[in-house]
Amino acid sequence: MTTAFNSPAVSTPANTWLKTYYFLRAAFSFVWVLAALTAGRTTPLVGMMLLVAYPAWDAVANFIDARQSGGARRNPTQMFNVFASGMVTVSIAVALTVSMHAVLGVFGVWAALAGLLQLATGVRRWKTHGAQWPMILSGAQSTLAGVLFIQRAAGPGLPGIADIAPYAAFGAFYFLVSGMALLVKDFRRP
Repeated sequence: MTTAFNSPAVSTPANTWLKTYYFLRAAFSFVWVLAALTAGRTTPLVGMMLLVAYPAWDAVANFIDARQSGGARRNPTQMFNVFASGMVTVSIAVALTVSMHAVLGVFGVWAALAGLLQLATGVRRWKTHGAQWPMILSGAQSTLAGVLFIQRAAGPGLPGIADIAPYAAFGAFYFLVSGMALLVKDFRRP
C-alpha cells in the first residue's frame, strides 16, 4: 500500500518545466546581484552592461516560458512582458547616455509594469499549477519597488546599480521559493 508519505514525487510535464524555469531565473538573478555588487559597482562599463542585460534576460526568459507553456495566445501577459522588457532594454541603453536618474526612472516604470504582469501570470497559473503565491507576492512587491524607484529617480541623490541589486535579489528569492513550492506540491500529490 502506498501512502502520501512514501509515494514517489509525481510531476506533470508543465510543472517540471515551471520548476526548471523558476530555478533558472533564481540562479541568473543571484549571479546578476553578485556581479552588480562587485564588478558592477567598480567598473562602470560592466555596470552598464549589467543594467542592459537584466531586462533583456527578462524578455528572453518570458519568451521561452511562454513558448514552453502553450504559446503566445495562452500566455498574453508574458508576451506583453516580452515586448515591454525588450523596449526597456533599449530605453535603458539610451538612458545610460543621459543619467543614472533616467536609468532608475526607466527601471522603475518597468519594475512596476513587469510586477503587474507577473502578478497576473501567477493568478492565471494558480488554476493550472497551484503554488503560485510566491509569484503573486513577487509581482506585488515588484510593482511597489517600481514606484519607489521612480520616486528615488526624481530625488537629489545619485543612484547606482547598488540601488537595483536588492530588487534583483528579492526576485531571485521569490523565484527560488516558487520552485521549491512546486517541488513540495509535487511531493504531496497522491
